[in-house]
Amino acid sequence: MALLSWNEIRARAIKFSKEWENETSEHAEAKSFWDDFFNVFGISRRRVATFEKSVKKTGGEQGFVDLLWKGVLLVEHKSKGKDLEKAYRQAKDYFPGLKEAELPKYILVSDFENFVLYDLDEGGERRFTLSQFPQNIELFGFIAGYQKQEIKEQDPVNIHAAEKMGELHDKLKTIGYTGYDLEVFLVRLLFCLFADDTGIFEKNLFRDYIDEETRKDGSDLGFHLAGIFETLNIPVGERATNIDENLNQFPYVNGSLFADRLGFATFDSEMRDLLLESSALDWGRISPAVFGSLFQSVMDAEQRRTLGAHYTSEENILKVIKPLFLDDLWDEFEKIKNARSRRNEKLNDFHEKLASLRFLDPACGCGNFLIIAYRELRLLELEVIREQLRGQMTLDIDLWVKIDVDQFYGIEIDEFASQIAQVALWLIDHQMNMKISNEFGEYFVRLPLRKRPHIVHGNALQLDWESVVPKSELSYILGNPPFVGSSLMTKEQKNDLVAVTKGLKKAGHLDFVAGWYIKAAEYIRFTKIQVGLVSTNSVCQGEQALNLWKYLMYQLDVEIHFAHQTFQWTNEARGKAAVYCVIVGFSCIKGLPKTLFSYPHIKGEPTSKPVNMINQYLLDAPTIFIESRRSPISNVPPMIWGSKATDGGNYIFTEEEMMDFIAKEPLSKKYFRPWIGAHELINGYQRYCLYIADCPPTELRKMPHVIERVEAVKQMRLESRAASTRKWADYPTRLRQDQVIDEDILIIPAVSSENRKFIPMGYFEPPTICTNAAFQVINADKYLFGILNSSMHMAWMRTVCGRLKGDYRYSNTLVYNNFIFPEPTEKQKSDIEKNAQKILDVRGKYAGSTLADLYDPLATPPDLLKAHNDLDRSVEKAYGKTFKTDEDRVAFLFEKYQEKVRSEMTK
Repeated sequence: MALLSWNEIRARAIKFSKEWENETSEHAEAKSFWDDFFNVFGISRRRVATFEKSVKKTGGEQGFVDLLWKGVLLVEHKSKGKDLEKAYRQAKDYFPGLKEAELPKYILVSDFENFVLYDLDEGGERRFTLSQFPQNIELFGFIAGYQKQEIKEQDPVNIHAAEKMGELHDKLKTIGYTGYDLEVFLVRLLFCLFADDTGIFEKNLFRDYIDEETRKDGSDLGFHLAGIFETLNIPVGERATNIDENLNQFPYVNGSLFADRLGFATFDSEMRDLLLESSALDWGRISPAVFGSLFQSVMDAEQRRTLGAHYTSEENILKVIKPLFLDDLWDEFEKIKNARSRRNEKLNDFHEKLASLRFLDPACGCGNFLIIAYRELRLLELEVIREQLRGQMTLDIDLWVKIDVDQFYGIEIDEFASQIAQVALWLIDHQMNMKISNEFGEYFVRLPLRKRPHIVHGNALQLDWESVVPKSELSYILGNPPFVGSSLMTKEQKNDLVAVTKGLKKAGHLDFVAGWYIKAAEYIRFTKIQVGLVSTNSVCQGEQALNLWKYLMYQLDVEIHFAHQTFQWTNEARGKAAVYCVIVGFSCIKGLPKTLFSYPHIKGEPTSKPVNMINQYLLDAPTIFIESRRSPISNVPPMIWGSKATDGGNYIFTEEEMMDFIAKEPLSKKYFRPWIGAHELINGYQRYCLYIADCPPTELRKMPHVIERVEAVKQMRLESRAASTRKWADYPTRLRQDQVIDEDILIIPAVSSENRKFIPMGYFEPPTICTNAAFQVINADKYLFGILNSSMHMAWMRTVCGRLKGDYRYSNTLVYNNFIFPEPTEKQKSDIEKNAQKILDVRGKYAGSTLADLYDPLATPPDLLKAHNDLDRSVEKAYGKTFKTDEDRVAFLFEKYQEKVRSEMTK
């Protein structure tokens, strides 16, 4: 049944209030009064609500609810002049006698002349008289089907609903109802529950049917649900003439959602109660963007324990779609709205443009990005229609709404998720239709469903995207492809990526998401399609920034026109997991305005600025590809890896283990050396290496416990899968990679936390061994230490290095060897050395603190921070320039690097 327009409801309300204004309206006339009241909204009171329902009141005595619409409204009426506060308390006394699914969301108390409506969810109340009823009809939108709801992504109802559906899923699966039938069955239930609360169905039609037409033991529920699903797929005029009257109230939906016949699902009383409890939730508050992912997660019991950790927040989706297309569309609309000439013509052309746009999410999951993009486009269209109809009478609003779900395309490898995405787009479409209805006072609903989203179930890296949507028709590509690091990919994912990266001269260790960048860039070549993708920040760092973007920019002519630098991608859900991401917007269109979003704090809000260029490192700097070098570009000593034991742990000891071993094998004492890597250096942890590479054979044979270790190393290497390791079984007394140096060394950790402003480095004397978890420079002077500890070098490192999770992964060949050192005067060099020594002196004052303590952002001593600031000033003087930000520092270094490379080429 179609909803009445607000204009018609208002006219009925005026007539109702006038007819009853002079009536005595005593208790005997209550039924007539409330029948007429519900009729104002086009609802049959007899179908939805009952009079005089018997319940147990607080305290156990019997009571009678004057009028109850289960799960929606409780009415308590009194004679004229009676205390309505007392009536409200009496209404609340009935709650203990009601089932959870019957508890109302609203209480209305009345003496037939005065009314008070209590909103139990929001906590508000509104008072009005009978004559004021026509001016307050919007309060009763929940009766008419027009209820305004603020859809909140963090609304607990999203999670409660998903949990209920998860329980029902488990029950059905337990009885053997599985696979495709179960997935489609749950998606259909999702649609019906949503339709029940949002005006697609008459209010609570689905819930009331289940409650009143099926047996309490649930034995016939599956039969009735199958009947509902089949009825929803048959046009009303084509249904059997003797169809059950209650069943026939369900509208024709179409859209193929109910086309397939499913296996028969059986229910029991517990499962029936579970469905009724689910239907008691306010599905009008459900966010289709959030619920889709939550709903998918209920299919996996492991995921359900951290329910909510798997969806993308609306805030983060907007970070993609606003700079990709939405901001520009709003700017264009504002200009047209304020145009002095041909305004209406321009508005109509702009509206047609909106209806012509096409969007593809090639890893759409449950449709989050498409849903938010659709909603935002419809909100813009609403403003356009407002302007088009300014000063006009609104008629046939359906002729003015042009944007529809068939403008949206998706590819998804998970079949269940693809089904949810399609339904979720229909749901958001209906929510926007209700917004239109509220705005213009005319009921607007798209039933039966005549258009559908183009969601394709398939592998995006194997599919030809042109088979999904021709590139000549597409406007934008957007989304959040899978976050899978190169070392975590499955065999199938690796094969998919290999097939996609054939055009790259050097693929290297690309993350899985790189496949979507390549497919998108190849697809949009020679078009005006614009792309906005979220990915882990590693695609714009280190080796990937070189291998991936060199192909995209040089071979495919891609240009980055907006980007969000590294930020923490997270949400407020339970069990959330932080991921460090970037957003990259690109196209083959030359000369587009460019915007760069930076994060002063990685977990905070971004600042934006227009820039001239955005390079592959997402910086306002020249596009220069930093490749690994075997030797430094500047005149500085080499930096090399530390030693790698590959010993199965046989040569590495804690201090306690070493002392115990020496007690058993005294001759071994002189062969133990401190073993220092990133962990030991930063955290002050002590480990030792039994280094016997130079131990004479005669002495070695005198140490049986050492011989045992040597034999264990030999066996471990022989059993290795790596052929290169097996070769080293012939040299069991040697470290696999022996970089032991008997001189002073400066040790630099290979991995350090992204929370630190500086990578902690330290000097060590012989016989210290640097491990392969760190790099070392032999006899590094204080000048080198000063430069490496400067903000100039740290800014370069953060840009050029790779990442291990969120941590910095230093590289000698990529970071150190490509870093442009200054050319200081003797005085400038001396100043740098003095300030470098100050840092070491200040550290020495805190003998009980580790480097992790000293460089904790919240615990760094002020004098250490001052020492670093002094060092930075002296280093910047050597470069001949003062810098305000790290972006300025890196841009300067890129220019110097470019100059250096050019000078090398001319030699």
